[in-house]
Amino acid sequence: MSEARIILLGLIAGGSIFLGLPIGRMRRPAPQLRQFLNALAIGILIFLIWDVLAHAYDPITVAVGQLHHHTGSLSTVIGYTLLFFGGLGVGLMSLTYYDKFLKRHKPRPSGPGAMTTSEPLTTSKASDTLSPAARLGLLIAVGIGLHNFAEGLAIGQSAALGAVSLATVLVIGFALHNATEGFGIVAPMAAADERPTWGFLILLGCIGGGPTVVGTVIGSQFTSAPASVVFLTLAAGSILFVVLQLLAVAFKQRQPVSLAWGMFAGLALGFLTDMVVTAGGA
Repeated sequence: MSEARIILLGLIAGGSIFLGLPIGRMRRPAPQLRQFLNALAIGILIFLIWDVLAHAYDPITVAVGQLHHHTGSLSTVIGYTLLFFGGLGVGLMSLTYYDKFLKRHKPRPSGPGAMTTSEPLTTSKASDTLSPAARLGLLIAVGIGLHNFAEGLAIGQSAALGAVSLATVLVIGFALHNATEGFGIVAPMAAADERPTWGFLILLGCIGGGPTVVGTVIGSQFTSAPASVVFLTLAAGSILFVVLQLLAVAFKQRQPVSLAWGMFAGLALGFLTDMVVTAGGA
């Protein structure tokens, strides 16, 4: 498969994330809908944590099995284990400390021109002008971007091996996944009744979906199981941090029914779209 077609596959899989982003422009959604959208994001992200960690743990399972049958080494098991917990810890704790740093150094708005939660967000002043909800959306995009990079590796490797049908199914499945992930990115802002600018939404889409293209190109050149474990666990740790933040927001809104249905819908979307990928033998 040509390089141009491989890049096109990555663009299709990653670009679908933009389909779910416009929901962030909704005007004043009802409290129940806000809670539902926030819970929908939680459900989708919980599924992603399970999916990512399951794939990241596969090399450890294989290495332990080989050790049991005396065809592998203990050093391989230890190496993969260190990568697994190291990536998970770095992904979780780096965002924890980064968020703490931002909160400590965030300037307090003053005067009549100070931004309120109902004003559009801008990206010109980076984190200085981002509200907590917008910053959380940015962190979600970063975590999903790491996850999508690993997905791109799978697409690129399938295309490089000539498995065109498998690569196509992977693109369809990952495209469906990314469309639902777009909802997850903007959910914190929808829940806070904030309307991000189109420019900010495009930025979030590039952060979340762009790595799919990069991963596809790299995956078409070579594969590395250790590198895959690192990126997957980094993504899982980042997403876990975000889930904790979204849960804090959900509990404050005190809409248990909307929370339960939203999480159920998010989990269902995650598993149903994953069935498409599994149907291709991935």
